[in-house]
Amino acid sequence: MITLDLAIDTVTQLPWEQQEMLIDILRQRRVEKRRHEIARDAREAKDAFRQGKLKPQAFPEILAELQRCLEEDA
Repeated sequence: MITLDLAIDTVTQLPWEQQEMLIDILRQRRVEKRRHEIARDAREAKDAFRQGKLKPQAFPEILAELQRCLEEDA
């Protein structure tokens, strides 16, 4: 298994241009992974909606729930 320290040491041995390329590649992969996660979550939400598992809520209730989730993540 590669440790973070070993990976950093290896990357710092690359020429500057290749380090920049690696940073760009990693950033693009993270963005793509997040897009897939968002798409999966959207599909799951649509499926739950179609199956009648979601109940209508007033905007203040939705906003309060979002606020609670944000506070839990902080």
